[in-house]
Amino acid sequence: MMRWQFVVAAMLVAGCATATELPNTSNTPVPTSLLPPSPTAAPPAPARDVTLAFAGDVHFAGRVESRLTTHPRDVLGPIGATLAAADVGMVNLESAVTERGTPEPKQFHFRAPASALTALRDEGVDIVTMANNHGVDYGSAGLRDTLAAISTTGVPVVGIGANAAQAYAPHVVTVRGTRVAIVGASQVRDRTIAAWTAGGSSPGIASAFEVDQLVNAVRTAKARADVVVVYLHWGDEGEACPTPIMRSIAGRLAAAGAAAVVGTHAHLLLGDGWLGQTYVAYGLGNFLWWRDNAYSNDTGVITLRVRANRVIAAQLSPARIDSAGVPRPAVGDQANRILTQFARLDRCARLSTTPSG
Repeated sequence: MMRWQFVVAAMLVAGCATATELPNTSNTPVPTSLLPPSPTAAPPAPARDVTLAFAGDVHFAGRVESRLTTHPRDVLGPIGATLAAADVGMVNLESAVTERGTPEPKQFHFRAPASALTALRDEGVDIVTMANNHGVDYGSAGLRDTLAAISTTGVPVVGIGANAAQAYAPHVVTVRGTRVAIVGASQVRDRTIAAWTAGGSSPGIASAFEVDQLVNAVRTAKARADVVVVYLHWGDEGEACPTPIMRSIAGRLAAAGAAAVVGTHAHLLLGDGWLGQTYVAYGLGNFLWWRDNAYSNDTGVITLRVRANRVIAAQLSPARIDSAGVPRPAVGDQANRILTQFARLDRCARLSTTPSG
């Protein structure tokens, strides 16, 4: 799907007198339509659109661990420029930010030093979500380090916090007068959700299984912002079609006022489209990835164009994860293949190709 989808308001053009008109020398009033416009009555210039770019799962482990030292300002590779070019760029950091702690009782564990956050910021990433099934892989000590790293680096991170109020809180940024709020949450049933869902006075991640709390977070964010985006970690690994619970949650978030819902976790691209006036991208796939043969190396960056309070267009910039784990922009036949397959995913996503309502 290499397309822009636009919803454009009609433009009205007022007529003006031409420079060749003769001056009025009689006492007959000049028709208002022939008078030059008053300088104070000029219509306001249209607001510039805002662009939001999203990519999927990022690790700093395995084959990509060394990039923090070998490529500290280019950790995401060439396609990082696509994220940096947007007004707001965002990824999912699927890792605890710590160098200590006790591994949780689970199969896979991921962690990275605080430099992971600053490297993403230096690449041009403006906001990170850590609401996922690896954000608390190293227990309470690792979580304390993660929260401290967020505080000391100053990198905006959503979906995790010292309590539920922090974990479900949006990051709000104003771009040319448009206020954008982003909320993060996870919908993956595993050890992290079971043991580390943030509570009233307990730290952890924001859970999408706490649907009412997540919906209230969106409504609260909508009261502060023109545009609300929810970034979710959800779905079944290796399953290219959204699950019933994904579709249900997307519907409730749309009804609560979300302008866009984007997500990742399934390790491959899922379909996108509109649910009424809400844009939904069910799966962004792996991005900077620690090992090969993880369902799919097809990936990309979704860039949304926002006008006023809604998404008016969406575009996938396709990429392919190389043997070093780095997403490289796809070109030629490879790009066409990824875009064609991505477009076909619309069938099971059950979304419209254009906004409605």
